[in-house]
Amino acid sequence: MSRRVGPHAHRVVLAKLGDPSFTTELGQHNLELNVAPRPLSGDQASQLEQELHEALTSANLKAQDAGASLAMIGILPTLREEHFDARWLSNNARYTRLNDQIFAARGEEMVLSMDGPAIPGQRAERLRSSANSILPEAACTSLQLHLQVPPEDFAAHWNAAQCLAGVQVAIAANAPFLLRKALWHETRIPLFLQATDTRPAELKNQGVRPRVWFGERWITSIFDLFEENVRYFPGLLPEFDDEDPIVALDEGRAPRLTELRLHNGTIWRWNRPVYDLMDGIPHLRVENRVLPAGPSVVDMMANAAFFYGAQRALAAEDRPVWTQMSFQAAEENLYAGARYAFDAQLYWPGIGWVPPDELVLRKLLPLAHEGLRVCGVSDQARERYLGVIERRCLSQRTGSSWQRETVARLEERGLDRDAALAGMLRRYLEHATANQPVHTWPTP
Repeated sequence: MSRRVGPHAHRVVLAKLGDPSFTTELGQHNLELNVAPRPLSGDQASQLEQELHEALTSANLKAQDAGASLAMIGILPTLREEHFDARWLSNNARYTRLNDQIFAARGEEMVLSMDGPAIPGQRAERLRSSANSILPEAACTSLQLHLQVPPEDFAAHWNAAQCLAGVQVAIAANAPFLLRKALWHETRIPLFLQATDTRPAELKNQGVRPRVWFGERWITSIFDLFEENVRYFPGLLPEFDDEDPIVALDEGRAPRLTELRLHNGTIWRWNRPVYDLMDGIPHLRVENRVLPAGPSVVDMMANAAFFYGAQRALAAEDRPVWTQMSFQAAEENLYAGARYAFDAQLYWPGIGWVPPDELVLRKLLPLAHEGLRVCGVSDQARERYLGVIERRCLSQRTGSSWQRETVARLEERGLDRDAALAGMLRRYLEHATANQPVHTWPTP
């Protein structure tokens, strides 16, 4: 979660929070909030919403004591080029090594280059900038959803998540501005790719894979993804563990696989495979990484409910959707949804090219209802969160479209871009704090 602070003030904020659920992130203008795992069933989602809203309200009050404000948003729109200077890196040796290794692999400074659809009534804008650190990555703040699955079900759930990625970003976009420019509706997607790219131009031209990666094929096992990690990506953080996994298995223990886990953490798939241990017991998770933070807690809970429900239903179908569409179509959906949001055209088997709102309302929302019902989610929680998705699609209002429209209105009143962004952000924080879904937010 992005926040407005000066260098090193994040330590003061964390000290005031006094909550181990909040931790540092790559940049000093970011905090990460982790919540304990829990089942989907019953009213767990409603309870989590209440807990998150209370925790964030309390945390924001404490942060204000340090002159900061918490903002759940895909990209903080008031960031400046100076915030990408290396002095804004968090004081963590791992982040420093990661920064050094990425730039050593590139051999040249980072170039940010993107453009996007115009704000209505204005010209399209373009960004051309450079940076000497990986801190542009820290501009991306996201909602990361984890689902623990049995090994035999992992491939189906990962494939289903890949199919949903483009729809997810289209209906939940919340990152339209970067360095004063109006770019993609979900600018996190191209920004994260460019900010962590270890490839100089010649390697891009040779087809070397980027470390922020959608992938290139449907899978039949989690091993397919870990094998790709080894085949395509050199290690960035060479740390070694003296554990012998075979010996651990022979002794009846689950191996830590520390090197595999560390390497996997430096390959930023939009749907990442996770092997982990909890109290010595191993498990597998699908980590969904495409969603932005915000706008409100209820919006994020709605995004999570839609994903988990639709993913569950798609994974259980007798004829899976990924057997009826190319992998490249799913990837193209991701970029189209991120760039154009509700103005995108997405491909879906049996329907063809369709706008995201129509695809959700006709096809995916009923599937999400069924998936949550199978998971034992209460009718009250299911109706609350999927109702938010339905009304968001009917109004075609995302956090991104609200931000773009609000800035346009303020500029029409004579404000320059900097003042319009600041004014928009003030209104954004007020609405988010009230925990009202973004489709209900008024524009000035």
